[in-house]
Amino acid sequence: MNAEPRPHHDGWPVADFDSVRALRVLATTVPGAAVHETLLPTSLEDVWAVAADLAGAMPQWLPDIRTVSVSPDGGEAVVVGHSRLRARFDIELRPGWCLMQSRYLLGGMAAVEEADGTRFAFLGAFRVPAAGVLGAALRPLTRRTAKRSLSRFEALVQGARPPEGGAP
Repeated sequence: MNAEPRPHHDGWPVADFDSVRALRVLATTVPGAAVHETLLPTSLEDVWAVAADLAGAMPQWLPDIRTVSVSPDGGEAVVVGHSRLRARFDIELRPGWCLMQSRYLLGGMAAVEEADGTRFAFLGAFRVPAAGVLGAALRPLTRRTAKRSLSRFEALVQGARPPEGGAP
């Protein structure tokens, strides 16, 4: 993690954070947001190849997602859940970082190389007035689901088929 201040062009210090740290910081600013992470024993390139495959891989490791259709320019996606609810997301995707925002949901992924492999993190949050209360109430369920999602993600990165049970 690089959080060392550096001089900014106008004299003010600027702290640079790696993408996982930036995702954690973002989560602190969003009521009810939760970040879940794991250390994978593989390269950043292999981890990000799966993470950045929004249409192909995301429905395989996130159990509440049925399909993801990404626009040709990569700036938007329509996500359909197993309940058939759909949401349009604006996407910011670059190596090691993905932020997806819809009217009511916020999602993010980040990855950074570490000595023992690659740290991968994902964020989920509601963007509604009662998001903090809703997030706190759902936290025990989301922790269990996140652990399973991270296992499925790791299986995809390792080239294995993820365990069955895509829908919650």
